[in-house]
Amino acid sequence: MAYSNFTIEEVLKAFQLETDEAADFSSKIEPVSPSAHLTTALAKKVPLAVAIGTEKASSELIVTDVLVELREKFEDRISIFSGIDFSVDVEKGLTGVCDFLVSLSPVQFYLEAPIIILVEAKRENPVSGFGQCIAEMLAAQRFNAEKGNEITSIYGAATTGTMWQFLKMEGQQLYIDKEVYAIGQCDKILGILASMVEQQV
Repeated sequence: MAYSNFTIEEVLKAFQLETDEAADFSSKIEPVSPSAHLTTALAKKVPLAVAIGTEKASSELIVTDVLVELREKFEDRISIFSGIDFSVDVEKGLTGVCDFLVSLSPVQFYLEAPIIILVEAKRENPVSGFGQCIAEMLAAQRFNAEKGNEITSIYGAATTGTMWQFLKMEGQQLYIDKEVYAIGQCDKILGILASMVEQQV
């Protein structure tokens, strides 16, 4: 099995996770105003991504721009990886390619711990990406532990590009934020992503 094969039911059962499916860890987070560049870019690219209607289009035209903006906010003190192999435990099925990883490291040429955020792009709706995203978050926990980085929280985001929903994992406890954010709330999405980074620095 690989990340992409996990459903949410399978991953919760296989790794015996406790879940809170109505968590609220984002609503009180302060928005972060997007730059004029990002605002202009999204105004052009969101309609195009919607018209094309593929995961690849959403990733390339929307998600990448949001994460690059996040990296610039932190003055390149974090690194972003897209479409890289992240095989951590083949026997447990924690293997495969991740859409996006955010690492708390300025090193961009190779992946080093700690990994703090995983973003999984899906065509249909954010919930369809939960199984894969949770499996990747579990792999990030193990990766960080093997590297000796004791990061208490791993964050995830499942997105269609236009809709975003966030997850948090602490040990065996998984929190699924009840709010779903539209790309029109880009300031809120950036604020949530920024808070995830700030909690680890």
